[in-house]
Amino acid sequence: MIKKISLLLIANLFCVGLIAQEELSLSKAIQVGLENNYELKIIRKSEEISELNNSWGNVGRYPSIQFNLQGRGIKDYNETNDFNRLTASPSLDLNWTLFDGFAVSIRKDKFNDLQQLSEGNTIVAIENRIELIILAYYKILLEKERLKVSEKIMSLSSDRFEKRKIGKELGSSVTYDVLQAKNAWLEDRSAYLLQEVNFNNAVRDLNFLLGVKESKTYQFSDAFLPVSDDYQLAALLDKMLNDNSNLKNRYIQEMILKRDVELARSNFYPKLSLGAGIQGNRVKTKLDGMSSSTADSHNLYANLSLSYMIFNGNSNRRALQIAKIQEDIGKIETEDLKHSLSNILAQNFELYQVRRELYLLAEENLEAAELNLSISKDKYEAGSINSFNYRDVQVVYQNVALARLNAIFNLIQSKTSLVRLTGGILNE
Repeated sequence: MIKKISLLLIANLFCVGLIAQEELSLSKAIQVGLENNYELKIIRKSEEISELNNSWGNVGRYPSIQFNLQGRGIKDYNETNDFNRLTASPSLDLNWTLFDGFAVSIRKDKFNDLQQLSEGNTIVAIENRIELIILAYYKILLEKERLKVSEKIMSLSSDRFEKRKIGKELGSSVTYDVLQAKNAWLEDRSAYLLQEVNFNNAVRDLNFLLGVKESKTYQFSDAFLPVSDDYQLAALLDKMLNDNSNLKNRYIQEMILKRDVELARSNFYPKLSLGAGIQGNRVKTKLDGMSSSTADSHNLYANLSLSYMIFNGNSNRRALQIAKIQEDIGKIETEDLKHSLSNILAQNFELYQVRRELYLLAEENLEAAELNLSISKDKYEAGSINSFNYRDVQVVYQNVALARLNAIFNLIQSKTSLVRLTGGILNE
């Protein structure tokens, strides 16, 4: 009676602990992971830098204004009259490049592209993190379902062991049968304990991705079920070419290389600059034995400067040729990426199709294994089959059940890869 009461108390405390646990869905896990991830925080800071750099003032659109102040003191010793002279010369200078071969507009366009590239890199990093969190979350559900299978097999072995012990006491079982049942129970108990470790490690891996304490536990609200969609390879290919984030970044990098060509070409244009300013001078002179005198003057100036590089050892021409070659290299790299992504997509699509079929086969196999286990249990209890046959059926059921769980996880993994390749992981 006392033992039953203690077990009830432990069960109640366990239920209270489950109620107190935080419920965690996949969408919430993704939200927490994106908020806490250190790498994403750093990338977002880099994005802020790109945004600050993207300004007209940083590309030379506006004039520069500079204030200068010069002072000088002279003490002159001579045979007639010694004197002191103090000179102060403040000035305000303006320099403005009016035309430099459209380089200002080109540089601004390039900074726009660089900002878009920085934002694209942030999107790629977010997609990477989301994919890791999705797989880590479903890995937990996989280990949880494996734990249930291990618990079921252990429970069957425990019942068998208990019945054999009772049978021995009643004289219907021998020591050999009891030892066989005990060995099976100990083996299943060991497998269950190891599976508990796998489950706890999977939770720790998710906590690491979410940036929370590794000891934190949850109630996982999402179901461990595959979403089997019917895809067409041609439609996936079109979507990938239009929406894949890595490919989008590659297009932006191509545009940046094109801006470099335009900048190199701008060196062949003349440059027109405006210079203007005002300068003041104050000279204070004092002869020995006489009062000091002060003289002030002001100068205004403005000038236009036109320059054109006629020859500099063909440096501008070489720079333009190199920029064009780099642009060609960028186009080749884009085609290489397209080819690589298309190959990866085809492989993942075929693997997804195969894993869909394997999942359906695993479901049918599990139905047969469950029915076989139920029938074998009745036959074993009726004495129609021996313990070895019953144990073989248990092992077959365990392997089939675990294979079904692996098929579900593999199908989820393949679907996630397809969605990521086609640029839809943020939307879904």
